[in-house]
Amino acid sequence: MVDDAASPLIDVSGVHKSFAGHAVLKGISLQVARGQVLALIGPSGSGKSTLLRCLNLLTVPDAGRITVGDQTIAFDGRRTRLPNDRRLARFRAATGMVFQHFNLFSHMTALENVMEGPVTVLGTARPQAMREASALLDKVGLLDRADVRPEQLSGGQKQRVAIARALAMRPAVMLFDEATSALDPERVGEVLAVIRDLAKEGMTMILVTHEIGFAREVADEVVFMRDGVVVERGSPGEVIDRPREETTRAFLGRFNARTQITGSAR
Repeated sequence: MVDDAASPLIDVSGVHKSFAGHAVLKGISLQVARGQVLALIGPSGSGKSTLLRCLNLLTVPDAGRITVGDQTIAFDGRRTRLPNDRRLARFRAATGMVFQHFNLFSHMTALENVMEGPVTVLGTARPQAMREASALLDKVGLLDRADVRPEQLSGGQKQRVAIARALAMRPAVMLFDEATSALDPERVGEVLAVIRDLAKEGMTMILVTHEIGFAREVADEVVFMRDGVVVERGSPGEVIDRPREETTRAFLGRFNARTQITGSAR
């Protein structure tokens, strides 16, 4: 359960981002409490993935303020530079990022992929990193594939290794950017099962997802974004089942229609 009395783990205030003169984020503000699962939904091009990348500073905001834990970085509309390497590494270490595509090192085994960050970034001794990486692979159900390289893994297995790799950095929050969108349908469930287990364990997470049913199941709050703004935010029951705004209803109506068509085709 989320402790409402606790200060937010993530605090985003007035974040703007434009690309080539096109405003993608238009003053986004939101908070995420420790242990909370927040799902970001909305049509393509609404700014969801850009917001997630701003939280990890893979994309640098044009203006606004981002706080993760006790670390705050502000952008005043003129400053677009990243902070120095040490501060940037410390800030990014607080957020584990899982992408649509797995970005595993092809020349390394699953175990070596998970070990790499702790050894090279955190300075963890290799024996300890190996023990921790093995435990994480066991956690995602892949200990028996520890010595296998990515080319021998299915898409779902690669994504589970990517999740273990992110967890190996001991992040305060996990960020998932459409983690199942590149998977074959039969592999989606195994990745969602890992995310579901993390939610049960109290991991703070932000999910950009098109899996509306899954968002309803695991999220404490759902944010619907469109055209770079937050249209509405609330519990899954409020936003998904009883949306207030017409744009939200229209999006979910199209999604439900696609689901029904797909289901009848099967």
